[in-house]
Amino acid sequence: MPSKPPPNVADPEADDEVAIQPAPDVAPAPVSLAGLGIAGLSRRRVGWAALALVTVWILVSFAGQASDAARAAERASQEQSANGALVARVSALRDELSLVQTQRWILQQARAYGLGTGTERPFAIAADAPSIAPDAPGSPARRLGSIVEQRSPLDVWLDALFGSGSAAGS
Repeated sequence: MPSKPPPNVADPEADDEVAIQPAPDVAPAPVSLAGLGIAGLSRRRVGWAALALVTVWILVSFAGQASDAARAAERASQEQSANGALVARVSALRDELSLVQTQRWILQQARAYGLGTGTERPFAIAADAPSIAPDAPGSPARRLGSIVEQRSPLDVWLDALFGSGSAAGS
């Protein structure tokens, strides 16, 4: 059996057959564009894009709710600390009220208005009075049992002329 020549080799008989066939009078059907996506968008890709948008929207809404919950928890802790401070203040005010209602407090305040007993001498310290000296009677330096540093006049003069002895030693 003879082998067929390759199609690119010219066969004189094949040319006759092509020439004998009549040309079709109907033009080939136009190509439908419905199967082609617009700019590469197919229904599947549009669906994935819509799914991605819905997922992002859900994540953003959950993140917003989580941040709102965190803010509410922070505000609750601030309110609890403020309530603790108010409880402490109310307790201090109640203590002060019980102190003010005692007879001892009332008598002390009455003395400020000169309403003490007849044997008391009322006095007041002037507003522009100087502060007391550190070694005044009743000051911590003069209290019973305090150690008083006794310095000789010679030591005082030597410190005045040459400075304190602790600075010379260092």
